[in-house]
Amino acid sequence: MSTEAVAKRLVELCRAGEYEKAQRELYAENAVSIEPEGVSDGMQVRVEGLAGIFEKTRQFQSAIEQVHGGSVSDPVVAGNWFSCEMTVDITMKGRGRSVMTEICVYHVKDGKVDLEQFFYDVG
Repeated sequence: MSTEAVAKRLVELCRAGEYEKAQRELYAENAVSIEPEGVSDGMQVRVEGLAGIFEKTRQFQSAIEQVHGGSVSDPVVAGNWFSCEMTVDITMKGRGRSVMTEICVYHVKDGKVDLEQFFYDVG
């Protein structure tokens, strides 16, 4: 699968809220996920391996009380890299409602995402 095809499919699945399906379908077994330094709530900054990425996603989703909306931009592709903006309007358990906006950067190798890195303000 080309980088452009992976990017389009990932955006399609994320827009549908099917994050784990996107990971199962599009990620390499040894994929790496990186959050910004200083993330809270015990979230790991770096997770290696698809099982760890699934667990990180489940932990984040379990902390959400309600999703009010969100959006995912069209991807921008450059060689084996692509990025998109993701915004989610959520109420976190015990923390209230907030809008989180991030730039998501992905690397594709052999037709699979082998690296994802997220950029957003922490705190």
